[in-house]
Amino acid sequence: MKKRLISPDGGPQAVGPYSPAVAAGGFLFLSGQIPLNPGTGELVKGSFENQVRQTLENLKSVAASAGLTLNDVVKVNIFLVDMARFNELNAIYEEYFAESKPARSCVQAAALPKGVDVEIEAIACFPDA
Repeated sequence: MKKRLISPDGGPQAVGPYSPAVAAGGFLFLSGQIPLNPGTGELVKGSFENQVRQTLENLKSVAASAGLTLNDVVKVNIFLVDMARFNELNAIYEEYFAESKPARSCVQAAALPKGVDVEIEAIACFPDA
């Protein structure tokens, strides 16, 4: 499989010089997603829950643009500004990965792009690869 750049129609677009996702070698490498509303390009304000949900919806949208679902995700990396929100994150995360439990890491970051509280990146596997 050749390298293929993925940029979802109507989904979250890159906010810098990178692709939202790259398909290569049977895998889909999803760039870190933050709580940006893909329709407006504006940050989702409000509760941490709303930010996490928008971030996961963005990840889901980018995966779908390559024909995959969150069930195809094999590895997730989560970056939090405040590790005290770990349990709150897990409660929401579990709703999105109820059927599939990918490998995962979660680390505290001093700061994230655009001052957000959460960023999530992932690697998915194409089922036929």
